[in-house]
Amino acid sequence: MKVWLRKLSVILIAIMTLGIYVPTAHLNTEADGANEAVSTPSEADSDDTIAVDVSEPSEVDEATSLMHRITGKAKEQTFMKLGTRISDQIDAEFEEDILPKIEASLSMILAEAGNDNLPYYGITEYPSSGFGEKIFNVYDNRTGKDIARFHVRRDNRPLEGYWFNFHYHLHNDGFETHHEIGEIYWDKNIPPKWMS
Repeated sequence: MKVWLRKLSVILIAIMTLGIYVPTAHLNTEADGANEAVSTPSEADSDDTIAVDVSEPSEVDEATSLMHRITGKAKEQTFMKLGTRISDQIDAEFEEDILPKIEASLSMILAEAGNDNLPYYGITEYPSSGFGEKIFNVYDNRTGKDIARFHVRRDNRPLEGYWFNFHYHLHNDGFETHHEIGEIYWDKNIPPKWMS
C-alpha cells in the first residue's frame, strides 16, 4: 500500500506543479553601450542569432499610443459637442452604446490608414455648436484634407419625438454615404442647442 500511495503522490505533485516551474534564461547583461542588443550566452555559438534592441520602443507601441491619443481626443470632442444639458440626460446610454461604436469606427479608420500615415493624422479642435452636425473630423496634417467626418443629427420623427443619430462619412466616396453608429432617443420636446 505504501508503494501505491507514493506513486499516487508523485503523480499528483507532477500534475499540480505542471507549468509552474519555468527555467530562467540567463541573459548576457554585460553590454558595452546603451544601444547594444542584449543576447543570451548560447547566441555566441550560433550564426542565426536574433538580437533584441531594448533602447527603442517598438513601432506597434507607438502606433497604439497614437491611436489612444486620437480616440481620447475624439471622446473629449464628443462630450464637448453634447454639452452638459444633453449629456446629463443621455449619459448612460451614450457611454454604453454610442461611445464604444465611435471608438471602434475610429480605430478601424486609423488601422486602415496604416502605421506610416498615423503620425500625420489629427482631430479638429472644435465641434459645431447650435444646430450643426459636426462632432469632429479626422484629417491628414500633410494635406489638410479630411479623412473622416463624425456627425450627430437631430431627427424629429412624427408621433415619436426627437432622436440623436450618430454617424460618420468617409473621404473614399466623397463623404456621401452615412455609416451608422447608433441612435439615442431624446424626448418629444425640442432638444437644446449643441454645446449648451
